[in-house]
Amino acid sequence: MKNLFGFHAITSRLRQRPESVKEIYIDAERADNRAKDLREVAKRLNIRVIPVDSKRLDGMAGGSRHQGVVAQAEELKMPQFIEDVLEGLEEPPLLLVLDGVQDPHNLGACLRVADGAGAHAVIAPKDRSVGLTDSAIKVASGAAESVPYIVVTNLARALRELKDRDIWLVGADDSATETIYKARLDGALALVLGAEGEGLRRLTKETCDSLVSIPMLGSVASLNVSVASGVCLYEARRRRLAGK
Repeated sequence: MKNLFGFHAITSRLRQRPESVKEIYIDAERADNRAKDLREVAKRLNIRVIPVDSKRLDGMAGGSRHQGVVAQAEELKMPQFIEDVLEGLEEPPLLLVLDGVQDPHNLGACLRVADGAGAHAVIAPKDRSVGLTDSAIKVASGAAESVPYIVVTNLARALRELKDRDIWLVGADDSATETIYKARLDGALALVLGAEGEGLRRLTKETCDSLVSIPMLGSVASLNVSVASGVCLYEARRRRLAGK
């Protein structure tokens, strides 16, 4: 069993796998519409809602922001290896690779974007990455339970294995002369983005098949990694929907 906290994460689980939610604990003082709606959904699904004080919720959430609601739910089994993700796909794989993202809010936002764009998995190295913390799961708003998060020991080796599977690797780099809008994004594709401020590591860059940039037309020099992930993933998805 694990604790889910925050309205987005809990309502997403109720929508996807309601049978996995055992109990919902809610701040006894919350009487707003959001809390009322959650109570009504839980009642309809025959899930017990227990009013508790905020201190108990603080303990259950481990100090993270819980918005006054925590649910006890079964852990969902997600694929742990990229082979499990690729097997049986009905379209060419669309993957997001994160090289050293260490902020849980950025990781959660990347997972949410990946879910929205229909990416089949997010891949990250074991070292120099934040991992799937409770905060990242909360920010992901349910996407951590719909998009496989694959942790690899050696990112460069994992990228080479993707290439062996004929998956085209496109890395995002501010100095690249080709833009994402003109890059090859057809077929099996992995978009590779680097850490905040540092970008892609040298070996990661060298392993990519091509490097692209996102045009920056204003005064700022770069985008947050989750925003950049959204730009790249949705451009790839747009091409697929347009048949280009």
